[in-house]
Amino acid sequence: MRNIGKVLLLSTSLLVGEVVTPIIPSKVQLAYAASTIKLANISYQTTDNVNLRTGPSTKYKAILQVPKSKTITATEQKGTWVKVSYQYTLKGKKVVQIGWVSASYIKKISTAPKTVKFAKTTYQTTDNVNIRSGASTRYKTLLSIPKGKTITSAEKITDWYKVTYTYSSKGKNVTTTGWVKGTFLKEYYKYSAISGGYYFTKKTVKLYSTPDTKKSAVYSLASGNGLYSAYQAVNSVGQVWYRVSYNGKTLYVYSGDVSKATITSFAAADYQAKLDTYLYASYGKTYTKLVKIPKQAIISSKQRIGDWYKVSYNGKSGYVYGGDISKYAKPAETPDKGGTDNGGVNIPPTDTIAEQAITKTTYAVMDQLNVRQAAATTAAILTSIPKGTIIIPTSKTSNGWYKVSYAGKSGYVFGTYLQQVITGDPMGTRDTYQFIDLRTQSPVKASQINNYIAGYVKNTGKPSILTNKGQVFIDAGRKYGVNPLYLAAHAIHESAYGTSSISITKNNLFGFGAYDAAPFVAAYRFASVELCIDFIAREMKSTYLNPANWKFQGAYLGFGTTSLTNARIDASSEGMNFFYATDPYWGKAISQHMEKILSYDKAYYAKADPDANIPQRPLIPAGGDKFPADIVAIATIPANKQIVLNSKKGVHDAVKTMKRGTSFTVLEKTNDFWLRVKVDNKEYWTNDVDFSNYKNYISVQNLGRVTVSELNIRTGPSTSNSSLGKLPLNDYVSLIMKADGTVTMDGTKTWYQVKTANGSKGWVSKMYITQELK
Repeated sequence: MRNIGKVLLLSTSLLVGEVVTPIIPSKVQLAYAASTIKLANISYQTTDNVNLRTGPSTKYKAILQVPKSKTITATEQKGTWVKVSYQYTLKGKKVVQIGWVSASYIKKISTAPKTVKFAKTTYQTTDNVNIRSGASTRYKTLLSIPKGKTITSAEKITDWYKVTYTYSSKGKNVTTTGWVKGTFLKEYYKYSAISGGYYFTKKTVKLYSTPDTKKSAVYSLASGNGLYSAYQAVNSVGQVWYRVSYNGKTLYVYSGDVSKATITSFAAADYQAKLDTYLYASYGKTYTKLVKIPKQAIISSKQRIGDWYKVSYNGKSGYVYGGDISKYAKPAETPDKGGTDNGGVNIPPTDTIAEQAITKTTYAVMDQLNVRQAAATTAAILTSIPKGTIIIPTSKTSNGWYKVSYAGKSGYVFGTYLQQVITGDPMGTRDTYQFIDLRTQSPVKASQINNYIAGYVKNTGKPSILTNKGQVFIDAGRKYGVNPLYLAAHAIHESAYGTSSISITKNNLFGFGAYDAAPFVAAYRFASVELCIDFIAREMKSTYLNPANWKFQGAYLGFGTTSLTNARIDASSEGMNFFYATDPYWGKAISQHMEKILSYDKAYYAKADPDANIPQRPLIPAGGDKFPADIVAIATIPANKQIVLNSKKGVHDAVKTMKRGTSFTVLEKTNDFWLRVKVDNKEYWTNDVDFSNYKNYISVQNLGRVTVSELNIRTGPSTSNSSLGKLPLNDYVSLIMKADGTVTMDGTKTWYQVKTANGSKGWVSKMYITQELK
């Protein structure tokens, strides 16, 4: 009966001219008691004249006939019938009728996709993709754009982008406009190195982890703070952003929010604090305050970046704001009768002045100083000595004056303006390698460099990674305009002729990246000796030998001068030695290597032309140190601070933090000082750890490093036990820990139990293991 009923219903419908084609899928059969479906006021259009009925069937009364192509609004559906409202005009008035129509006489009004306009954006193709004449695969293909090409777009329809693509054909640029599917595009950011510059914030600005504002800002920076950048990014909408470093993080600042400042060097001059102020770690008040500078304190400077003066005070170097200081006017020499000089000697009346020879000692002149005919301010002035000059007095008077010789004159200077120092100043001729322009070339031959290194290898029996690398220094020197003899001598000095642990294991000849606190782990790891030499040549030329860089103190080795407490005396320090090394004799030591390789030729260097071209500063090389499994560390940061963890390297999304006392696993350290760690069985990245002072951040419990060429792993804690294998020099090894968090040792405390790379256990002598990052 049910099947017969269906046939009769369909037959009846056909007889009265209503075709029962449902809106719902055609496979759904019509049931007697079809459920009602609510519709969200969907607009339909009639496809023919159709009756509007009082109910969902032809048995219901027709209210009126809706003409073809009229718009109706659907609110319900029951089976193949749709409840609609129809609005029309009758005798000048708008009338709305509600009723039911057969779904076979209406069609849904398709809304054409909207064109969305946006700022012109640059995209890059992620695969070969067709550019079409319209926004669909139905349209003709104009051409295929190869993977990796850049295109621009300013509008789209759904996920189809109208793009402009410019390419070269037969030596001419051709531009094609068409449509590309968005799934084959990604926003294109262009990153490039630029000449290093100093940029100061013009207002309160935000620093972002990427060169755009898509993510939340990492920091806000007040107006007047300086940032250094040697790289820029042009994002997909054409904005220029500068890559900067702030609080140990690599971030980006929008170019429109900063203004460029120049670095200015000038003759050393004294300044006086106009009010209580501070020495800051960098050029801006947002940076760390190193030490307070009290009102009226005297400081010296010979370099300025924007409004910030580089100075040293109380043994610390930093920057002071120019608005807080003024030029200092030196008072006249007025030694007090009966006072004490800097040697602590009580000054007797002038009629009993005594003079005594003193041991040969170097002093720095701390201000421009008059040389007088006698040990009194009333004596005639013979000449004056510039500030920063190194002198060696021969005698000292009982009223605090020193006898000196300067510029062919012999006389007396008052001791208040002298400071005993240690200096690398040769105190004589400057016709040596210590003072040549390092931007000149050298006539040195590769064989001369090779022979010098080979001699050391022969005399010591130590293998060197610099063996036969002489030509590499010459090639790098020519490439970047740096003296190749200097490059070789620098590498020889820093790497102990290529035999140091860092050079042998990390191909790092110059100790680049190393800190005193963690020299081995912190040092960069280079893929090859050649890449290291190329890096250092470019780095030196773009910084220490670049007059526009803050590290430039003269394009020569120079010398350092320090107080007896090892504080640098800026006015008496020169050249690369000023910033590169704390050893005041560093420049002299390198010049001595140069002399031993090839004797100095004064005539040659008098004519040699320096290369003034400045290359872009090199990027930090890829690479780093991967640690063995199960290396445990503890966060040692202060209780009020946290170590921020990120989901990926280079991303600052702060997905988790570590507090003091948190235990975690250290997996890897990269050359740019990111750490890959595991916390609660999940990996993260952080660059919050300052390796120059790592103990204030982390303490690694069980990371060992081998300090001999080969170290036996034995089955037991004794040399009588058999060897399981050998560990090479500088290999990292996991020291097995006990439940109480200490490393496992034998009863004599002279052997460590270790876990090898394959997971087996063994014993190594403590004598040949150093614990890193402890």
